[in-house]
Amino acid sequence: MPLLVVGISVLVLLILMTRLKLNGFAALLLVAVGVALVQGIPLVTIPDVLAEGIGGQIGDTMLTIGLGAMLGRVMGDSGAAQRIAGTLLDSFGPRWVQVAMVVTAMLIGVTMFYEVAFIIIVPIAFTLVRVTGAPLLWVGLPMSVTLSTMHSFLPPHPGPTAVAATFDASVGLTLLYGLFIAVPAGALVALVWPRLPFVKAMTPSIPQGLVGEREFTDEEMPGLGWSLFVALFPVALIVTAAVTDMATSAETGFLHFVAFVGSAPIALMLTLCLAVWAFGPRIGRSLEEVGASCSSAAKAMAMILLVIGAGGAFKNVLVEGGISDYIKDATDGWSVSPIVLAWLVAVILRIALGSATVAVVTASGVVLPLLAGSGVHPEVMVLAVACGSIAFSHVNDPGFWLFKEYFNLSVIEAIKVRTGYTTVLAVLGLGGVLVAEQVLDLLGP
Repeated sequence: MPLLVVGISVLVLLILMTRLKLNGFAALLLVAVGVALVQGIPLVTIPDVLAEGIGGQIGDTMLTIGLGAMLGRVMGDSGAAQRIAGTLLDSFGPRWVQVAMVVTAMLIGVTMFYEVAFIIIVPIAFTLVRVTGAPLLWVGLPMSVTLSTMHSFLPPHPGPTAVAATFDASVGLTLLYGLFIAVPAGALVALVWPRLPFVKAMTPSIPQGLVGEREFTDEEMPGLGWSLFVALFPVALIVTAAVTDMATSAETGFLHFVAFVGSAPIALMLTLCLAVWAFGPRIGRSLEEVGASCSSAAKAMAMILLVIGAGGAFKNVLVEGGISDYIKDATDGWSVSPIVLAWLVAVILRIALGSATVAVVTASGVVLPLLAGSGVHPEVMVLAVACGSIAFSHVNDPGFWLFKEYFNLSVIEAIKVRTGYTTVLAVLGLGGVLVAEQVLDLLGP
């Protein structure tokens, strides 16, 4: 049974990494090969399947994570991240630092990929930890929870947008309805989860090389205007491209240019160039010093990227092994509410495959025939699939490894924290979707 294969593979992976202390990159590749053999993938094609999974995952994330890490280190070593962190502390106060992270993550994450927004904000979180002395998860976890919610629940992120097209739903209405669910659910979990005893018992340190250790005086730090301008520059480019894409389907040279500069890698590359000048020669730092910051960040990211790539290989083996087709066939014909079925199929696919995008696209195909005669609003069905896809993030999800490595957690700790909060978000999302459908029925057409 394919789902049994998934369960056993996860158990073997945990044993390799926790009991045998095997490196995550090697453990993921070993388990991926084992799953490929069990699922009947021909021996001659297994290397290609692994390479495709690694290449696809690294291709999607290396530029974003690499450039983002360099940008964060340049801002940290110049004092710009400390300037922004200090301003947040002055505005919200140390007592409300978590609220500051939630608000920041909501504003930046509503239109940005989880990984991109994470990379942009995490240097500020690291700096707040260093300045306030607060635990890393106390500051960083609210940011991650909020970004996960924004990314998984709302268009224009890829999963919800793809499902909206499948269901012929309005992207604008989906975003509007989704905000009423995502904002309270995300804020609630973001503020509660760090206070749970098992989370408070974890005391990870900031990974070495991702942020400088120096504390700057007020005179040494760049001004707030330049610090915010550089930090928000990629956000402005990406948001402009997303809004333009939603507002028009025209094909012009100018719109192509907007889409180009608004793509995450290009936006971050342009921002890094801006940061090199703004926090280098402009404030008296040599290009050699700025280059050293970039090199240090790149070295710190090497193993993180390898582990994320191996996670992509594991995910691709599960997809190529036919597990998604098995789940699709097994759930066909279930006699349950279309909303609950849409959510449940997305949850099962997410557990089995790891990829939220694959989960939502496949689940939408399963429940699409039920939508026509169900009377359910298509926007609500989009949200049901989308919030189901966030559940049970674990070792076959490359985003799990990004979270684990940046917050310097063990595999078991990451499962307790990230798998737990993503599952709670999914359940809250389902409750919100069911309520939304009732409210829309009461309001009428």
